[in-house]
Amino acid sequence: MRRSMAVMGVLAALAFSPVLADDEAPNPIQGVIDAPADAWRGIDPENLLIVDLPAGPLYIEMRPDLAPKHVEQIKALVRKGFYNGLTFHRVIEGFVAQGGDPKGDGTGGSDLPNIPAEFAHDTKEIANFTVLGRDRQAARVGLIDGVLAAAEPESLRTLREDRKVKVWGAHCQGAMSMARATDPNSANSQFFLVIGDARSSLDSRYTVWGWIVDGMNSARRIERGEPPKRPTPIMRMRIAADLPAAERPDIKVMKSDSPAFLQYLKDSNLVDETGFVKDLCDIKPPRKIKGNVQL
Repeated sequence: MRRSMAVMGVLAALAFSPVLADDEAPNPIQGVIDAPADAWRGIDPENLLIVDLPAGPLYIEMRPDLAPKHVEQIKALVRKGFYNGLTFHRVIEGFVAQGGDPKGDGTGGSDLPNIPAEFAHDTKEIANFTVLGRDRQAARVGLIDGVLAAAEPESLRTLREDRKVKVWGAHCQGAMSMARATDPNSANSQFFLVIGDARSSLDSRYTVWGWIVDGMNSARRIERGEPPKRPTPIMRMRIAADLPAAERPDIKVMKSDSPAFLQYLKDSNLVDETGFVKDLCDIKPPRKIKGNVQL
């Protein structure tokens, strides 16, 4: 909580900086380009998933801090070659693209046990939750080191018998989440990537296990349909740690609690002076791909 309050203090200071004339308006992109080296972090190659699609690769940062059991199972299946050649069998425009089913009809899975739900965590269990403010859906919204997230008010802790306050990954475009049956603990191999704003339908009910750090344009070209007429195949999945060092992707993410990122949010008018976040799903953490900035 000390970190969250400090971040809010920085945002407040930024919010009341002098108003500039139109010709002096700050350039959010230039601020990101000029950000110091310590505003960026690398991605552990053990947690960088590469999904090769016909339109190009997706690069996904898996997040064992949010979903350790899900990430462990996905890694095991990837390293067995389980996903290679499977298709996206259910793709709804503005919602999700679902794949990972060997039967191709939404009823299949792997021979590994089902995974218990990891929908949400106590805020005390999650490091680096940068609270930006509130929005129409949650009392607190922000990022967990790049992953968009929402949480209950911390004041609930004293009112609850278990003394827990929940935080969860937000189902915004680019989030990776796990499909399941009616049983909350029935996730196995099927996953989905979010291609729209699905927060109101999916938050706190499905497990967010990662986010797309590069390649969203390839995701947009996945064939739509339930099922699609020509389902898009997953050509192969790989984990960057299994590649020679020289072949691993060079991707860095701007730290969510860095002054450079908070200034970028202010300059982009994504958080107003009262701490109201206009649209959490509009916030895209800047990345550096091979040294080039992407927003």
